[in-house]
Amino acid sequence: MSVTELLVIRHGESAGNAAASEANAAGAEVIVVDRRDADVSLSPVGVQQARALGLALRPLMTGGLRTTVWSSPYVRARETAAYALGQELAGAVVVDERLRDRELGVLDLLTARGVQNRFPLEAERRRWLGKFYHRPPGGESWADVALRLRMFLADLGGDPADRAVLVGHDAVVLLVRYICERMSEQDVLGIQADDPVRNGSITRLNLKPEGGWVLTDYNDVRHLREQGIKITEHQGEVDDRRR
Repeated sequence: MSVTELLVIRHGESAGNAAASEANAAGAEVIVVDRRDADVSLSPVGVQQARALGLALRPLMTGGLRTTVWSSPYVRARETAAYALGQELAGAVVVDERLRDRELGVLDLLTARGVQNRFPLEAERRRWLGKFYHRPPGGESWADVALRLRMFLADLGGDPADRAVLVGHDAVVLLVRYICERMSEQDVLGIQADDPVRNGSITRLNLKPEGGWVLTDYNDVRHLREQGIKITEHQGEVDDRRR
């Protein structure tokens, strides 16, 4: 990897995030969203978060480092990059499908209650295997996402930039840390449980001169707090999040 700095950003709150919160609060089994996951847009709060993100990124993207911005192909991530960078720079964003969100397969659009009631055997299998290695039918495990992110990070070695900005999802943020900081399964799931990735947050890693990555910032949302914008987390799978 030729880059010496990674800025890893979670997209702003999406309409799907908001719908999932409403479904969980209502005790519903199904999250009502009128489009596939890849096409879900930012919520009004998410737009505010993405715009505020732009103010925070500007001072971080100085210092003479050549910078490349990469994004998940999902609409909510690309919209976040566009609002944060401005339309004049959004065209320079490189989209890579390896930065997409974790695919949930047959469990897509189900709350934890929905999974338990409609797929009880799958819910038990998830409890047994733990979140990191459970792969729902037609979907991915966290380990699967880590494998594609390892390939993405290895390919950054051919990028002439010194800094890479990655706009993606909560699992992407955590698993980039997992890879770069050489964490264990328990380490990364412990962070996910105790300090979930917030929408519109910035995580920064820097390459040490002697090699190896060091965490400079994690889950930074000072830009949202300073501008009085709502801070949201929207973590999933709360029933087994420590496994």
